[in-house]
Amino acid sequence: MRRIFLISCAAAILAACSRSPQAASPAARPEAAEPLKATVWTARGELYLEYAPLVAHRKERFAIHLTRLSDFRAVKDARCQVALGGNTESQAFACDPSTHPGIFGANVEPTSAGQQRLRIRVYGKDLNETFDAGPVKIAADASSAEKPPESKEETIAFSKEQQWALDFATELVAGRELRENLRVAAETLPRAGGEAVVIAPVAGRLVVDKALAAGTAVEQGAELASVLPPVNAVSDLTSLQLAETEANVILEQAQRDRARAERLLTAGAVPARRAEEARTAEATARARLEAAQTRLAQYDATRSAGSAEVGAKRFSVRAPISGILAASNAVAGAIVEPGNVLFRIVDIDTLFVTGLVPEADLFKLRQLSSSEIEMPDTGQIRPANRLVAVGRLVDSETPTVSVTYEMDNHDHRLAMNQTVFLRLLLTSAGMMPAVPESAVIDDAGRPVVFVQRGGETFQRRPVRLGVRNSGLVQVLEGVSPGDRVVTRGAYLIRLSTMSSAVPAHGHVH
Repeated sequence: MRRIFLISCAAAILAACSRSPQAASPAARPEAAEPLKATVWTARGELYLEYAPLVAHRKERFAIHLTRLSDFRAVKDARCQVALGGNTESQAFACDPSTHPGIFGANVEPTSAGQQRLRIRVYGKDLNETFDAGPVKIAADASSAEKPPESKEETIAFSKEQQWALDFATELVAGRELRENLRVAAETLPRAGGEAVVIAPVAGRLVVDKALAAGTAVEQGAELASVLPPVNAVSDLTSLQLAETEANVILEQAQRDRARAERLLTAGAVPARRAEEARTAEATARARLEAAQTRLAQYDATRSAGSAEVGAKRFSVRAPISGILAASNAVAGAIVEPGNVLFRIVDIDTLFVTGLVPEADLFKLRQLSSSEIEMPDTGQIRPANRLVAVGRLVDSETPTVSVTYEMDNHDHRLAMNQTVFLRLLLTSAGMMPAVPESAVIDDAGRPVVFVQRGGETFQRRPVRLGVRNSGLVQVLEGVSPGDRVVTRGAYLIRLSTMSSAVPAHGHVH
């Protein structure tokens, strides 16, 4: 469905393109069979120019296409000027106001024959640049006018209107120093110290105020649950109530004794030791009452199905690290024993990525320098943080050797125990032409790139690829440094060659 949509989109864009009166020559005469064309790139913009051969004292129409290379969109907010001359410009022709984004027209009428330099000056917010189109011939008469050069290259037409409307970009091929690499399957695992098991500290009934499902994020020190220990003394309610009443009576008696001892001490009737003993007896009686009340509260709590036991002494179960709950075995009201596993917490901000290297490639690990991880959702490359360990034992079942790297995962794009691919970067393969991986497409089982030969012409180039890393791929054959390859939209160019419904060319000027 996606291919059908893209073909339909390209067909619709091209079918809508047609020449308008703005592009026609102001003089009433037949158009030239094929105009002269020129393409100029600068650091910030691209000029694609079409014009009829120049003849002195004859007005010709220039069709100017301007693209800003920051996003490969049409230049909108700008004005331009066509200049002819030698070292100093002798003639200048202002462009008409643009009626279509990126397309400008100008009427050019040279005053003398000879060779002059052609420059297009652009002024505006979108682009502020001078394009030097080189020397051009201005003929004395129509019979000696310059003719378009014959090209034996087989090219593909893809108009500027299509490029501006679609996701399109190009990039110069450059020599880059890429390293040989070994691509192996890998798995994400918890880092050392990044996994914790939370157990029941004591025997008792589990109290869960808020149920936490697996996958819930928790902070270090947060209370996950609590354990209400059983009453280890008498379990008869009447006996517990009696113990509380007795402790309360003893405390009241101790308070009266302490008050009387303090009055006698003030009158000098008893020594100070007597008053101190009375205070100690009062403190002991108060502690006995608190213990009796605690046992009674625990007894009431064990009979209650709720979790809000007021006064009951509970043991908190807290998270030892920050992370997510990989497992939760806590059931409210369940009876647990010391050591029962309640939760398993895993830190996913930093992961270990462990790759399995075939035994036959074990010798290559001596040249290991760094590593990259292929993100499974987008295929983009992310560098690994540091090498953790290189295994020295060959697994008898696989047979492979493990290589472990640490990876930053604060954006949580990787899940625990997820399968990924690890690129182990080895020694440098030297300076070679390289292109982004997005520039290479599969064409009937063969890798190809599309090289931009002009503003609207492209050439299909089969390539032989080398090593890949950091989102780039070496091109051993097919392109050279300085070639301009399509990095976004190459597949759409290929589709345009497959659809017979797509017209070969067309403009709105």
